[in-house]
Formats: sequence, C-alpha cells, structure tokens
Amino acid sequence: MHAIVITTPGGPDVLQWIEVPDPEPGHGELLIDIAASAVNRADLMQRQGLYPPPPGAPPYPGLECSGRVAAVGAGVTGWHEGDEVCALLSGGGYAERVAVPAGQVLPLPKGVAVAHAAALPECACTVWSNVFGLGKLAAGEAILVHGGAGGVGTFALQIARACGARVLCTAGSREKLASCENLGAHRAISYRDEDFTAVVREFTDGTGVDVILDIMGASYLARNVECLATGGRLLVIGMQGGMRAEVDLGAMMRKRAALFATTLRSRPPAEKAAIVAEVREHVWPIVEAGTVRPVIGRVLPMQDAAQAHRVVEAGAHIGKVLLVN
Repeated sequence: MHAIVITTPGGPDVLQWIEVPDPEPGHGELLIDIAASAVNRADLMQRQGLYPPPPGAPPYPGLECSGRVAAVGAGVTGWHEGDEVCALLSGGGYAERVAVPAGQVLPLPKGVAVAHAAALPECACTVWSNVFGLGKLAAGEAILVHGGAGGVGTFALQIARACGARVLCTAGSREKLASCENLGAHRAISYRDEDFTAVVREFTDGTGVDVILDIMGASYLARNVECLATGGRLLVIGMQGGMRAEVDLGAMMRKRAALFATTLRSRPPAEKAAIVAEVREHVWPIVEAGTVRPVIGRVLPMQDAAQAHRVVEAGAHIGKVLLVN
C-alpha cells in the first residue's frame, strides 16, 4: 500500500506519499480500507519530532479514519468485511489501509457520508471523555470552550448545547465567531479583542463557568482558574500556549475546583475501547439525529498531506481538515 511517511522531522515538505508494507490484522483487530483521515494538531507535532507514536502503533500520522472493513482478524465478532466504519487510531490514518483494535471501531453513523465520518472519532472521544466523563457537565451548567472553531471545539459546542448547557467559547475572527454561534454557542468571545474573563463574569452574573475545555495550557491557566465557578472543573487537552505555569492553589481551594490534564493517544487499548463504547451509546444517537454534525473546513487528497498541514498551521479554517483516498 501507500502511506504518508515522515522522512525526517521538520516542516510539511517532509511528508511523502510512498509505498510501504501492507498491514495485517492481528488477533482482535480489523483491517480497514481507508476512505479518509483527518488532520489533528498531534499530527503536526509528530511531524516535527515532538510527539512520537506509542509503542506498537504505525509510524505514519493520522489518529482517526473512516472507510470499510477489508478483513476481520481472529477473535473478532460483530464485524464483517464491507462494513462501513470509522475508527480511533494510535497512528496510521494517512494511508490506504490500517489495522486497528476492534474495540476502537465505530459503525458509520446514519446520515453521515463515509469521508465525513473521519472527522468524528477523535473529536467525539476527546469531548465525551473530558467534558462528560471527567467534567460531568450537566444540563443548566455553563461551559467555556477555548478554540471553539477548531475540530474539537465545533464538536464540543454542539453536544454541550444539545445536552442543555449554557455555552461560551473563544475564537479569533469574525467569521469564526459567527460560525460558533451558529453551532450553538450562546456567546462567542473574540480572544483578540475581548477579555474572556470579563465576558464570563458578565455572562454568569459573577458566578463563573462550571467546566472549561482548554487547548492552550500555560498561557490561559491563571485566567481559566479565575473563570471557574465554585466546584468548577478545568480540562486541559492541549498546550498551544505552553507547558509550564504557576497555579494559584489558594484560588483552587477556595473554589473547591478540579484541574485535569489529559491525552487520548497514549491510553491503553482497553481504556480507548471503553471510551469508544460510551461514545457509541451516548453520542452516536445525537449524531444520527442530526443534532451534532461533523464540521468540515477543507478536503484534500491524501497525497497532499503537506498542504493540509499548512492549512492547519495557518489556522484560518473552521472545523476539520480531511485527507481522502
């Protein structure tokens, strides 16, 4: 088969479409003919040599895919050749085929095109496991989503609104702010022109938000703590604003607040399978009802992965950038 190979750590041009050995499904795995994959920030970091794949994962980028089952490995039940699926991967999505543990595979949601389904697994699993798993977001509570126009952000806005939460988000352009409000944000905040702490204070009548989903890390930490309500939960899933910062433990204690910092890729297969099973049970019905949908900002051929990385690095798109075979 062909796959996108990182020839050496560096810029987008190190991504090359070359012939590589075909994968074989091991025990408990499915082999998927890939229709599409999606570009995630983790792929950019891997390309730069900053985020190596976990042991045993394919070396090629790509943390999610959609397609059709090409072969069923030993010990797998409930799946058949030809089934249309999407999957959460530890790597290998930028390719023509990938072998993946059956527990990380989801059926194609009704009403979603095969290629578009590649935009769902990473977002759905990230949002569900953090916002609803750790964050325990409940109807009537308030959530602040940083990066509301990104892949995870657009998904989080929709599902939080669908579950009855009051939704705020940050974004960086007029177009993105409007898109976020169209997707369900009650208030979209310009991080360029507004102080999100002041807006949160005004929107919540001074009480703060119950949950924050944060992609920035260090640069937003102090302001995020300031925004939390009593009993608030801060969920850090990215470090675009740096890795190290001081936290005011006094403020955290006074608010009885919780701070979680999580990744998804490095979790063992059993944990990923448990998250995928919960997504299938709780999230897929909302997707199939059309209440939550994948937001696609750009679609490019798989061979043009370098250009796709440039698009993501430029940050002008809304939602996910897809690579299709």
